[in-house]
Amino acid sequence: MRWRLLVVFAAAAVGLSWLAFDLLSSYRGYSGNILIVIEPGSRASRVADLLVAGGVLRHRLPFLIRYWATRPRHALRSGEYLFDRPLRPIDVCRKLVQGDVYLHPAVVPEGSDRFDIARILNLRLGIDPERFLRVTEQAAAIHDLDPGAPSLEGYLFPDTYRFPRGVSAEAVVLAMLGRFRHILATRFANEEPMPPGGWHEVMTLASLIEKETPEASERPLIAGVFERRLQRGMALQSDPTVVYAARLDSRPVGPITQSDLEFDSPYNTYRHSGLPPGPIANPGLASIRAALHPAGGDALFFVANNHGGHVFARTLAEHQRNVSRYRREAAALRRNEAGPVSRNPKPPAHEASKSAAQAQKRARKTQQEATHP
Repeated sequence: MRWRLLVVFAAAAVGLSWLAFDLLSSYRGYSGNILIVIEPGSRASRVADLLVAGGVLRHRLPFLIRYWATRPRHALRSGEYLFDRPLRPIDVCRKLVQGDVYLHPAVVPEGSDRFDIARILNLRLGIDPERFLRVTEQAAAIHDLDPGAPSLEGYLFPDTYRFPRGVSAEAVVLAMLGRFRHILATRFANEEPMPPGGWHEVMTLASLIEKETPEASERPLIAGVFERRLQRGMALQSDPTVVYAARLDSRPVGPITQSDLEFDSPYNTYRHSGLPPGPIANPGLASIRAALHPAGGDALFFVANNHGGHVFARTLAEHQRNVSRYRREAAALRRNEAGPVSRNPKPPAHEASKSAAQAQKRARKTQQEATHP
């Protein structure tokens, strides 16, 4: 009888030793990284099988004993888990109990509008773009800062965000608005004096500045041009507002045409003076600062310089010369990119008529750009 007890105790000791060894031994039976998805309502035994099949655990029993020992105080949380290094079963259990799920990065560049962000979130997180756009059409969440905001455009702060699998559009929007409020509280808390239109005016102007130039050093200069044109009652004639008007109307966005310039939208700053009804994009820090602190000077116009920046002018005549120089340089760049062209002294009749139509179009565009800032 005694020897049977000894055998039982020995077997128990061996089992406990094995269990303790396995629980405290790191294991990795996979290469690279692996993502394990724990669906809501999954039983612990099912989770253990997934972890063994994925090479995260060597055996299922130590993991299950560790989990059962802590029930009902702790439960395994559903979600997507990343495993990229050897872990002990006790650590795997802790990871799943704490809900240390994998967060997918979503980069929202400065100057992205709601439509851009909807596309990014769909690609990175699988969020329905239409759902995101519907959520961001509701501006009540920002009315304490901007009572006149027509949507959340302008307040979805561009940054790198990390969200779990299955995150909702509402949760993403709350995170982006929370980031914007944090920026205001930490970077612009004591901003004085504020423009008469408050944050509505600041963010609307900042969004135009953001879309006009990628150069942070130019943004105060462009802010100054816009401020002076507003003070003098001049139309802003900002091309990005024309593009945004087309987006709101669900029209294709391409090279701006005469019909685009004539489209009657309150966002079209060729047709309507003053600022548009609200932001046309979500600006970054540099553009917000520029809107708050426009550069001084007397420039009223600017045009691209074919090198990523702009040339500024005080008078319409000076601006027209800058536009002509821009056209010559742009044409030269296009010729260089196209390479050698075969000479044909007599183009076909349809090509000749096409060239004439293009010449008329260029003439109209020249007249438009002569008054463009």
